[in-house]
Amino acid sequence: MQTIQGRVSAAGRRIGIAVSRFNANVTARLLEGALEALRAHGAAPEHLTVVHVPGAFELPLAAQRLAQKGNVQAVICLGAVVRGETPHFEYVAAQAAEGIAAVSRACGLPVSFGVITADTMEQAMARAGGGMGNKGYEAAVAALEMADVLERIS
Repeated sequence: MQTIQGRVSAAGRRIGIAVSRFNANVTARLLEGALEALRAHGAAPEHLTVVHVPGAFELPLAAQRLAQKGNVQAVICLGAVVRGETPHFEYVAAQAAEGIAAVSRACGLPVSFGVITADTMEQAMARAGGGMGNKGYEAAVAALEMADVLERIS
């Protein structure tokens, strides 16, 4: 039986990051976490491309463009959607998740989901470097591991 397990390493890898400006107090912390993870695992700054987009709804298109350029081995999507008084939350969160997954499948690259969907701003901040960890860091680690897994499968 062959077992394939990915290593978490950014050495020599080119990584794209798409980050939402909406809820910037949260997404800036997610970006810090992702960059910390990439540095900790050997990323070279010149191999990182960060693209800022208006909101989480726009993340899939930016991720698709980064993936289609052909010079990245993974894309990390970072955003924060916080529930409000209207159903807008459900539409944005669902389309961001569906779109990011679709880009990953269509482009054959890891496109990680570092989008916080929370009921309150306090919950979002807790997941962006607070008591619940940093989902940006976790999304970066997942992207690196999947990039290695896909290389090993090939």
